[in-house]
Amino acid sequence: MKDSSRKQGAASPCAECKILRRRCAADRVFAPYFPADDPHKFASVHKVFGASNVNKMLQELPEHQRGDAVSSMVYEANARVRDPVYGCVGAISSLQQQIDMLQTQLALAQAEVVHMRMRHVTNSPENASPSSRSHMSQLSHQAKSLFSMDMVDQHHHNMEEDDSLWG
Repeated sequence: MKDSSRKQGAASPCAECKILRRRCAADRVFAPYFPADDPHKFASVHKVFGASNVNKMLQELPEHQRGDAVSSMVYEANARVRDPVYGCVGAISSLQQQIDMLQTQLALAQAEVVHMRMRHVTNSPENASPSSRSHMSQLSHQAKSLFSMDMVDQHHHNMEEDDSLWG
């Protein structure tokens, strides 16, 4: 093994030193966050941000925040490797479009339920008691609210499409 030729007690280099082929010191800022057994993590961060920039960012942070910062940088770097222009924003935008589409589908399904309930109540007007008339009035109000809410949502969605930088 290679490790047998190393000095006793010498730790394997961190991913930064391994990739950049440097001698690894025990007090390297990268060592706890970029272990040698996960070089891809450092490679993507180095490719996007550069090792010196990452080093500066980590040096400026308190130690208890560095782990979260590294996680964020790794996530953003991986997103930038997949989508160099938008990175995380592209993924967020795509997810937001899916949410908008699902909310529209939900509103349509809710409106259909209200419509079917109204049709069911109106098909038996001879059985309509004062309480069922009140219920029918509530359903009608719900249908109008859903319709107007859907119209506002559709107008808002159309405006977003026109002004979108991501589309």
